[in-house]
Amino acid sequence: MKTVCLHGAESTGKSVLCERLLVTRGWPFVPEYGRTYCEENGTDLTMTDLLVIAEGQARHNRRALSDDDGAPVLLFDTDQLMTAAWAQMLFGEVPEALLAYPKADLYLLFEPDVPWQEDGTRFFGTADTRARFAALAEDMLVRAGVTFVRIAGTWGEREAKAVAAIEGLLAR
Repeated sequence: MKTVCLHGAESTGKSVLCERLLVTRGWPFVPEYGRTYCEENGTDLTMTDLLVIAEGQARHNRRALSDDDGAPVLLFDTDQLMTAAWAQMLFGEVPEALLAYPKADLYLLFEPDVPWQEDGTRFFGTADTRARFAALAEDMLVRAGVTFVRIAGTWGEREAKAVAAIEGLLAR
């Protein structure tokens, strides 16, 4: 089974696309643990919270990988490289532990070129902070040396580019 992680700034369609690809392609996904954590514990995050979120996401990702249902791909709505971007954005540093987790086979880097939507757990809605967070998200992928494909455009274009990238990975 190949793994694909959706990565990028808030409100760029990652979670919605995961749900859509489950319905249209049958590709299972692991939801974002950080969202659940923030809904339950609030958004006044510390570095300790980010490390707990990273481990919770890893636990959910491992469980999904061990529940191999025969699907060719497993999507991660996020992983620890995104948590690393949060650490850099919020605290100006990245604990090495966040960079040491296993990496996905492919990352889809979502550009912040769609309207931002407030949902009660999001932080960076201004143009400046959104652009800065998007740049940090990309920096984490570069820093980790992982393979990634940029996803941008309309919602339809985003889905088409994501499907093409995933199908390309599966064809290899």
